[in-house]
Amino acid sequence: DEKVPLHPTRLSEGTASLLPDQTCPAVLWTIDLDADGRTESVDVRRALVRSRAKLDYAHVQKSIDDGTAEEPLALLKEIGTLRERLEVERGGISLNVPEQEIVEKDGTYELGYRAPLLAYAWNAQISLLTGMAAADLMLAHGTGVLRTLPAAPDGAVGRLRRTARALHIDWPHHVSYAQLVRSLDPHLPRHAAFLQECTTLLRGAGYTVFRGGALPDVTSHAAVAAPYAHCTAPLRRLVDRYASELCLAAAADEPPPDWVLTALDSLPKEMAEGSRRAGTVERECVDIVEAALLKDRVGDI
Repeated sequence: DEKVPLHPTRLSEGTASLLPDQTCPAVLWTIDLDADGRTESVDVRRALVRSRAKLDYAHVQKSIDDGTAEEPLALLKEIGTLRERLEVERGGISLNVPEQEIVEKDGTYELGYRAPLLAYAWNAQISLLTGMAAADLMLAHGTGVLRTLPAAPDGAVGRLRRTARALHIDWPHHVSYAQLVRSLDPHLPRHAAFLQECTTLLRGAGYTVFRGGALPDVTSHAAVAAPYAHCTAPLRRLVDRYASELCLAAAADEPPPDWVLTALDSLPKEMAEGSRRAGTVERECVDIVEAALLKDRVGDI
């Protein structure tokens, strides 16, 4: 076994790392909210940051649940909950789909499912908040790249109703799709299977580029129910690197860098190809483990 970093170690353990006792460059977002969690003001600028702690969702969830969380983590729950309420209000939907994973157990490997913790959902709301702020900034200044998703095609929700019936999930006609999704428990196998099927409504998602003040026909993301952009993961997602630069320029009321404008039009295709490749790798990893687990069951009925 060996470690295969996403980036050269000069970056992953140096300039772009979050290892302790290192000062690293970052894009810092400051978003002021009112008492209901609505955005009041947005600022984004370059900054130098230093990692204070190495956290994971399980530790964060435990510290919040037992009341030992420091203020930043306690605020994660408070802000996350407020933003979830606003998501319901504007008609957005977050799918808490369990992740299929390969786990080591008793010297061998098996497939399992991991349902997301509440802390994961709260943190996702912070990312959504930032992505919506980024989209608004770029739209206001006329140049940007959005993450867009058109409304579900006719018949898509009807097909999901039939799927719910097949899985013995009660879905009264007066209950909307969004209300049903929020009522499901991803820890229950039938609910998890249905949530996985719900991801088919996200298949039309893509990246939409605009420039020079000519806004695209579709600026919204149907699941977010608002304009939205990817901008919070510039180290692992290419488009975020460019969106960050566009937002920095917009916040400073300056024109975007030429190198960003030159690359902008090719980004949607590059991101689509990267997503296809990543999906292929993930599926093949799971396929290998499935084949290994079933190799002694060939011929069974």
